[in-house]
Amino acid sequence: MLSKADKKLLRKNAQALRPIVQVGKDGIGENMIRSLNNALEARELVKCTLLKTSPVGSREAAIECAGRTHSEIIQIIGHTFVLYRRSDKNIMGLKK
Repeated sequence: MLSKADKKLLRKNAQALRPIVQVGKDGIGENMIRSLNNALEARELVKCTLLKTSPVGSREAAIECAGRTHSEIIQIIGHTFVLYRRSDKNIMGLKK
């Protein structure tokens, strides 16, 4: 679990990020989870968006993606959500 201060710092850092993963008409599949896992390992902080054709809502998608990738939801705004998972490289410098 992240502290409130850590989440605040991550939300601040996420503002400058461009969305890497998009949830489209196929929903959340294995390929999307695999690419999300790779992105989380490389960057730790990943912004995802939902397309208009997505069959799931942003809150549902964020919860499912966080559960399947063992990450934490940092923020959900509109059709965008941000996930964080500490990698071995510890790019963000957050403590355990």
